Amino acid sequence: QVQIVESGGGLVQPGGSLRLSCATSGFTLDHHAIGWFRQAPGKEREGVSCISSSTGSTLYGDSVKGRFTISRDKNTVYLQMNSLKPEDTAVYYCAVDRGFGSSCAMGFWDYDYWGQGTQVTVSS
Repeated sequence: QVQIVESGGGLVQPGGSLRLSCATSGFTLDHHAIGWFRQAPGKEREGVSCISSSTGSTLYGDSVKGRFTISRDKNTVYLQMNSLKPEDTAVYYCAVDRGFGSSCAMGFWDYDYWGQGTQVTVSS
């Protein structure tokens, strides 16, 4: 059974940093693409970053390039978020593409399993 649990969210001041974790079980992480998404109130779910299976290649949304870094280690995927801005405030979700050997994609429709999300609030 696939399980996905996000953690690491919280309240941070503008310019600060947070590291989100996505703990997974029930599948081999290296065989599947993993994505981070976020959704702010009244807005559509937005692709933040993703990491491909096997090659580990990554993609980032334009709004987070140069500030966020995705990585993985064993059964956990991380999202290091630096230079946070108020507009980064959202619920952040981790998602898994069930396709074996799947490549990175930034559309939420490409993913099959989702965690329950972790709230990130950037405010002074």
